[in-house]
Amino acid sequence: MSVVLETTIGDLTIDLFTKERPHSCKNFLKLCKLKYYNFCLFHHVQSNFVAQTGDPTGSGSGGQSVYGILSGEDARYYEGEKKPKIKHDRPGLVSMVNCGDNLIGSQFFITLGEDTTCSLDEHIVFGEIAEGHDVLLKLNETICDATHRPYQDIRITHTVILEDPYSDPDGLIVPCQSPEPPLEVLQSDRIGADEDITEDIDIEELEEKRLEKEALARATILEIVGDLPSADIAPPENVLFVCKLNPVTSDDDLQIIFSRFGKIVSCEVIRDKKSGNSLQYAFVEFDNQKSCEDAYLKMDNVLIDDRRIHVDFSQSVSKIKWLGKGRGVKYTDKDDEGKNISDKYSKNRNKKRDSFDSRNNYSKDKMSTHESKHYRKDDKNNRYRKSEKEDRGPYNKYRRIEKDEDRRRDDYDKTRKNYRNEGDRKNDRKERGEKREKDDKNKRSYREDRDKRSDRGDRTKSDRYDRGSRR
Repeated sequence: MSVVLETTIGDLTIDLFTKERPHSCKNFLKLCKLKYYNFCLFHHVQSNFVAQTGDPTGSGSGGQSVYGILSGEDARYYEGEKKPKIKHDRPGLVSMVNCGDNLIGSQFFITLGEDTTCSLDEHIVFGEIAEGHDVLLKLNETICDATHRPYQDIRITHTVILEDPYSDPDGLIVPCQSPEPPLEVLQSDRIGADEDITEDIDIEELEEKRLEKEALARATILEIVGDLPSADIAPPENVLFVCKLNPVTSDDDLQIIFSRFGKIVSCEVIRDKKSGNSLQYAFVEFDNQKSCEDAYLKMDNVLIDDRRIHVDFSQSVSKIKWLGKGRGVKYTDKDDEGKNISDKYSKNRNKKRDSFDSRNNYSKDKMSTHESKHYRKDDKNNRYRKSEKEDRGPYNKYRRIEKDEDRRRDDYDKTRKNYRNEGDRKNDRKERGEKREKDDKNKRSYREDRDKRSDRGDRTKSDRYDRGSRR
């Protein structure tokens, strides 16, 4: 009776001791049948000792037997066989892990050393590796951290049962296909099994690779939720992040202070949108990377406005917008409008802008030419009359009428434009009323004087003329 374990570094074929360990073999076979071991991590590997797996959580404290899956938490473990006793005297033996008091769950290990009997006697051997000893050598040579956890992501990817002599327990539902890898597997910060890793690589380099992979996994999650335009995008290298500022420190103050290191493209203290108060951090952008690095080395922990500031390289990509697959990204800042990481997009954008400007200038020239026909200067009128004489036809009269109406309309618009606002119109109305009252007053005084002279009989020549004109 055999089972094949397909792992990320190769296949292992296990021959089961069904006569000596019937309960352990049945538990192992039914867990393989449920695909319970798929994507289980080799979470503990000690060179020349053991390689342990079988915990779906990857922590070393999880897992349960097939009876726990069917009956619940109370039946998580079962009691393993004590006899006949099989010693751990050679590499390649497969044993179920004793969780205490001879209770067995789902975890098992494979021996990697020659003689490990003394320390492993309490555990239950139920099989042996028949094929795949080269995979055991790879497991034995894998590099681990201080907790014996491999840097490489070594997992069981699939299990194949070649023969199952045991009947299925009641309630066992066999899946029709292998499950999809869980999110924890996709987001693993371990080095991939397909990556080349040897003993020549330093531990620090391995840790750096692990951190890089972890950062890439986080960036992928941020890309999925929409916080990043792309997982591969990097923040600009010429922008500094300045924090712990005094609330009274302004943009101009920072620009003057940091300008000693080079030309500053922009300097912005971030403020609250509603109140306008400083949030005590800012971004300083230089025109080149070297100036930014010099400022980073010399300005950290410097005293500005009685506050010791902290300076670091900016990790913000908030001003970068993703334009879609294959079209690159662009800066959303108004000052940086048109900048683009994708050269192809920038060229197309400039072409579109040039064509739009040319069309806009053409329409402006056309409008100015059209409006110039309505100017009332002599040279324009002469030119207009010449074009009018040349344009002779059956509808010339109507064209002339339309043009005259356009002139009158323009004159009316010009006179209305002289009244700049409602106050000017009120003042003009008031002045006209006062002038009218003054004229009426003068006319009344003139008539009163004329009537007095007529009563005395000394009429003037103009009075006699007026009297005669009335007759």
